[in-house]
Amino acid sequence: MTNVAWNSRELSVGQLAERSGVAVSALHFYESKGLIASRRTAGNQRRYSRDTLRRVAFIRLSQRLGIPLKTIKDALAELPENRTPTRDDWARLSAAWRGELDDRIEQLQRLRDDLTDCIGCGCLSLDRCALANPHDRLGTEGPGARRIDTRICVPTACR
Repeated sequence: MTNVAWNSRELSVGQLAERSGVAVSALHFYESKGLIASRRTAGNQRRYSRDTLRRVAFIRLSQRLGIPLKTIKDALAELPENRTPTRDDWARLSAAWRGELDDRIEQLQRLRDDLTDCIGCGCLSLDRCALANPHDRLGTEGPGARRIDTRICVPTACR
């Protein structure tokens, strides 16, 4: 592991990757999407402010929650002067995402509970499908698996 001085104000892309646990390619991707920023040295090397570590941690945690990068970027853009999110920022932003996460949990629970049942795909090849979807009546509702909603959507937009 590379030692970075505790009082170092800037990190190279390799140091940021090592400290954050995020691949260099992912950091470059985040930068291309405007989620993080760097400055360039005279030798054209990237240098990140040390507080980018917290910003990357915020991005990664948000992604693990299933929040799309566009939503994360919009949330970070609300912060004054693109500063690093604070504990209060995280509390406010995560509270705003709660409804979306609750909807996603509900969808996943329905998907889990209906996994062994007829999904309404129209094949009628399973014995259960003849009972759950006789004569492919669900086919009139449109294409795809009609009994399991696999869409991940904005809260209340799917209802």
